[in-house]
Amino acid sequence: MIFYKEINFKESPLGKIPSDWSIQRLKDVCETVKGKKPAVLFDEGGENYLPYLTAEYMRTNSNVKWCKKDDPNVVWVSRNDLIMIWDGSYSGDVFFGFEGALASTMIKILPKEKLDKGFLYYFLSTRSNFLRETTSGTGIPHVSKSVFENLLVPFPPIEEQRVIAGVLGVVDSVIAKTDEVIAKTERLKKGLMQTLLTRGIGHKEFKETEIGKIPKAWQVTKLGNRELTEIIMGQSPPSSAYNKEGDGLPFLQGKMEFGEIYPSPVLYCSQPIKIAEQNDILMSVRAPVGDVNVAPYKLCIGRGLAAIRFNSEKADSWFYFYYFQKIKNFLEKIGKGSTFKAITKDDLENLKIPYPPPSEQRRIAEILSNIDRKLEIERNEKAKLERIKRGLMDLLLTGKIRVRVD
Repeated sequence: MIFYKEINFKESPLGKIPSDWSIQRLKDVCETVKGKKPAVLFDEGGENYLPYLTAEYMRTNSNVKWCKKDDPNVVWVSRNDLIMIWDGSYSGDVFFGFEGALASTMIKILPKEKLDKGFLYYFLSTRSNFLRETTSGTGIPHVSKSVFENLLVPFPPIEEQRVIAGVLGVVDSVIAKTDEVIAKTERLKKGLMQTLLTRGIGHKEFKETEIGKIPKAWQVTKLGNRELTEIIMGQSPPSSAYNKEGDGLPFLQGKMEFGEIYPSPVLYCSQPIKIAEQNDILMSVRAPVGDVNVAPYKLCIGRGLAAIRFNSEKADSWFYFYYFQKIKNFLEKIGKGSTFKAITKDDLENLKIPYPPPSEQRRIAEILSNIDRKLEIERNEKAKLERIKRGLMDLLLTGKIRVRVD
């Protein structure tokens, strides 16, 4: 495969394109079929069932419903079919590689001769935001049929379309493998958290406690134990003190800027009231409740957060960072309020927590931190691959860089 820089261009409605390319309207080069909702959906599948393809299922692999294969009233798609979400918040998103019954909120796109399905998939993925921004309808938004049908498509020779789709497909396959590694590592972390944070390392004797079965050598204490922690509830400073110019301390009102481990503040505060120190655990105490991050440096915290500062001589804050991750659902349940749930300082101080020997806390935290470092490497690799893909799409789908086809 040989790549080369194109030098012969012509002006077009899409800007400069190679002189041997053409421009076509989408309605002239493909047909569409709208999905239908089956009369009956089933909660469980089997040998003679296929999934009902909704946006939620295709994006998150959750809440799947099933259809019988012999249902004559549905629109079936294979893994080689190109699908677009037509209605809803994700209008304009395109998918490949799914098999099942097409939801009524989607269309199947059938390219005509001389248009490669893979090439069209990658081109349409660059237009998803545009289609979403131009949706119509006063209730549920949907892709504008007029905008969609009149979308202009660059038209390289069919052989070149196939090669371009193949190149981008290779990058996608590497990204998919990285996703598999990330998912596998996340499952490993979840399993280790469940084991290490309840059974510890190498224990053979256990006891029943108010927080469940724990090693006999462990104790149960309260988070508000003054020998272990200091709890600082956030307080909102005057809004006039907020800025983006770096004046004062980085400021977090709530969990909006939380990351996997560390937050990325975008605001500063010149008149901080409540302050979190480096390595304090930051916990969201107003809806949503229970999410945690670690303060990477001194921060000003608003009323949506609490800072939990552990005595480093008696406790390992990273051990409790992972413990809070494990009990997030429990923290959500103890939140009070009918509209927006919140945790009070009393709730936090009275929270029962395990207290292993500090040396064991450090060992457990180190094991889980190693898993997080592995996840960080893989996520960074995925981000790098996605940048490469975006760069290749910009070059190949515009003809700036060509692929020589024998």
